Amino acid sequence: MSEHNPLLQFKERKPLIDRYHTFNFVNRRGVAPGRVDVSHGNILYLEDVSVSFDGFKALNDLSLYLKEGELRCLIGPNGAGKTTLMDVITGKTRPDTGSVYFGQTINLLEMDEPAIAEAGVCRKFQKPSVFGNLTVFENLELAMKADKRAWKTLFAKLHSEQEEHIDEVLETIGLTELRGRQAGILSHGQKQWLEIGMLLMQEPKVMLVDEPVAGMTHQEVDRTAELLLSLEGKHSVIVVEHDMEFVRSIAKTVTVLHEGSVLTEGTMDDVQNDPRVIQVYLGD
Repeated sequence: MSEHNPLLQFKERKPLIDRYHTFNFVNRRGVAPGRVDVSHGNILYLEDVSVSFDGFKALNDLSLYLKEGELRCLIGPNGAGKTTLMDVITGKTRPDTGSVYFGQTINLLEMDEPAIAEAGVCRKFQKPSVFGNLTVFENLELAMKADKRAWKTLFAKLHSEQEEHIDEVLETIGLTELRGRQAGILSHGQKQWLEIGMLLMQEPKVMLVDEPVAGMTHQEVDRTAELLLSLEGKHSVIVVEHDMEFVRSIAKTVTVLHEGSVLTEGTMDDVQNDPRVIQVYLGD
């Protein structure tokens, strides 16, 4: 597949191939749609969603709406329901009640995780999971939205448009000069940017990004803010983060979760001055 390392064995690539095998040919439950209807301005609708675990309500009649091209920040204390919310959107967790729609017509609750990813809803977890023995370029190459069947993957060659796509993503994430470097020796921040790039290779419409600046240097935090802001308008992005300075630097709208529900929503100034938010999350 890669002209940059033709001796790389398929068995070394298989774990990543398995991870990104959910695009064009695998769809075990639900049919991934082509066009998402955003005629009403929103790309994601969650209404009256509840999730219980052994009697504990992780989500409690939660409703949330995400606009097309919006960069939204999601904050809240531990146990507020942030992770469960992302699990519901991506199909990992099925809610007890409520509805989750991608655009006007696509019911995500009728689709499994691979179909949801194929449709264009992608998630980045807090800990980067790049493949250290592959180069930056090869990580992006394998993450590309394409047929990932074994023989196709082993013998495929990039065409010019695919190479241009990788070059564009490399420029977006600021790793052009490191394209040939093994991912395992990148800094923590660079690994985070690479994984964001791997999401971009999948051509997502909605990106869920979990605590992207945890453990970063100040310079890396600033660069991450620039990267996420550059995605605004091109993708719809939900960022879960505890670093309030970082949230302030990127957010136009902040949603605060508490006990599984939306406590309040607004600008960072609105949120920081809300007595309820001060009491349950920000403190004095």
